[in-house]
Amino acid sequence: MIVTTSQRPTGPEVERALRLADELGAVYVPRGTRTIRALQAAANDAQTLVVGPRDIRLTEGAGQPFYFHPSMALVRIKGLLAGGRDSLLEVSGAKPGDTVIDCTAGLCSDSLVFSHAVGERGQVVALEAARTVHVIVREGLRTYESGLPEADKAMRTIEAVHADCERWLPRMPDDSADIVYFDPMFEKPVTSSSAIAPLRAWAADGPLAEEAVREAIRVARRKVVLKDHRDSGRFERLGFRLAKSSSSAVAYGVIDVE
Repeated sequence: MIVTTSQRPTGPEVERALRLADELGAVYVPRGTRTIRALQAAANDAQTLVVGPRDIRLTEGAGQPFYFHPSMALVRIKGLLAGGRDSLLEVSGAKPGDTVIDCTAGLCSDSLVFSHAVGERGQVVALEAARTVHVIVREGLRTYESGLPEADKAMRTIEAVHADCERWLPRMPDDSADIVYFDPMFEKPVTSSSAIAPLRAWAADGPLAEEAVREAIRVARRKVVLKDHRDSGRFERLGFRLAKSSSSAVAYGVIDVE
């Protein structure tokens, strides 16, 4: 992987690119006036992380870039502020002051909704196993300006952690979180979800292990929640009761541990 900047970068952009290159074990390449394709050809490396004035974009060849954005979380938070309801919050029972562990953070869209719900007295820990995805999302959570103060405040309080939940959960004490949440890559993708398409190319996509669910049950004080395709066999296979499904094919399963 190479790390570079936009053309005519500022000093802070160069410093940020150098820092991220060091963290990722990548090579920093000054941009100059060259195109991204020219940089890739010169370095003989198609994977490129571009640090720009507004965001960080990961590309490979001519593929669709991956970058942080809050996806539908902004719409959901706006709906909550207007007095609406949110399926994930209803199913999980998340409330102010809760501690939530998001085991498969991805873009942190659900972490963002959780963070808004639990508020300043709560805590959301967002685990992401893919290091590059973690870095891009972590940086985005720190700097993204959505235009919605409540959403920006919720972003800044999420604790983004680079970790595989199968290794991280066993180190957690018993009953140390209120809710443990899983949103693995769907076994049956919802093809209409354009926000997830770039993430799918970079995120960890292994199966959700039974041992991870057992550890989640030990760690959670109230509920373990799984989000998946409504026709997925994982709910029954892993011991979740189907709690809610929607016309979009997204469903939630719950294990009550109270």
